[in-house]
Amino acid sequence: MTSADYRIESSRPIAGRFWPADGSRHYAVKDRALAVSLAAKSFSPDSEIRVVHVPTGEVVFRKPPRRPEWHEEP
Repeated sequence: MTSADYRIESSRPIAGRFWPADGSRHYAVKDRALAVSLAAKSFSPDSEIRVVHVPTGEVVFRKPPRRPEWHEEP
């Protein structure tokens, strides 16, 4: 395997406390567990975050777009 077996990607910039590349739309990671953990703890407004296995193109994890908070009427 190569040094970039997995890619975390989104069509919009990704952010998060553990996201190593502020404002980028993708990040290459060697380890699948690390890639999924990082993607799960990150967010991208109005855009899905995916983890892709680079050699095969298979999407191994998807996180839906962050939805606005809904407030119930009292």
